[in-house]
Amino acid sequence: MAIKIEMLRCFCAVVQHGSLNEAADQLGRTPSAVSMMLKQFEEHIGAALFETARKSRMTPLGDMIYNEARREIEHFGRTVAAIEGLSRAEQGQVRLAVTPSVATAILPGVIRHFRRDHPMVRIDMRDMDSASVQRELEAERADIGLASITAGPGFERKLLFSDPFGVVCAIDDPLATLKNPVVWGQLAGRDFIANGLCRLIDDAAFAPILDSAQMSVPNTASLLALVRAGVGLTLLPRRAVPLDDAGLVFLPLGESDARRELYLVSQPRRLLPPAARAFLRVLESQTADLRDAAQLQIN
Repeated sequence: MAIKIEMLRCFCAVVQHGSLNEAADQLGRTPSAVSMMLKQFEEHIGAALFETARKSRMTPLGDMIYNEARREIEHFGRTVAAIEGLSRAEQGQVRLAVTPSVATAILPGVIRHFRRDHPMVRIDMRDMDSASVQRELEAERADIGLASITAGPGFERKLLFSDPFGVVCAIDDPLATLKNPVVWGQLAGRDFIANGLCRLIDDAAFAPILDSAQMSVPNTASLLALVRAGVGLTLLPRRAVPLDDAGLVFLPLGESDARRELYLVSQPRRLLPPAARAFLRVLESQTADLRDAAQLQIN
């Protein structure tokens, strides 16, 4: 017969209370059941654990076994708590692969809401271009991907929202005073800063502007800092530009209806860890609010 955790619990309870009756009350068992469990334990180890039938004094071997049994019970309790915490999404890890614009403009609010209810869950967020996001998902190095990508076999994809591209410039740029949407000709000869999202714009009139760009900055935070400092201007989707940034202006395009479509891609939810499923619920709730706000701006 193998040693069971219940044998260790019974033994430790008897040692701590000094009697079968009190140990039985603590364990919710009958004294005879506790006595039988101790007898099986002693038969398994082939030696007595107590010097007398009253169980008031342990043998030297019993004393050593008690110390080991107590540590094992404590370890088992921590293991059970960890398993239950993982199943309730109280612990665990969420691995995110996202594009820089998502990392800077969308996820901070989502993560703030998630951590309010799941403070013990570890979040591993890495920002990269869309192609890298897809590779991380396919290599199972990420649970959730947020980018303008397709979904390979075995993955789920959901459109979170779509937002229009526009010109982003500093507050003191001459374009910032315009009341009408910007046309491509107004960007000719300007210091244009390219970024990874520009590839989503396939307007023929934009191609010369992109080709003439002397700078390319993939990181959105760095890109916005350069624009804010007046180094140049760029094109970004509306939600990639913080609404409360007083140093930047977002101007709609007059000759293009180019939009960025942001997709949520993950493995089927039933295969995701509980913490990742919980994060998805918060993410979808928060991005639904973004969709509603964007629709109000359009209307």
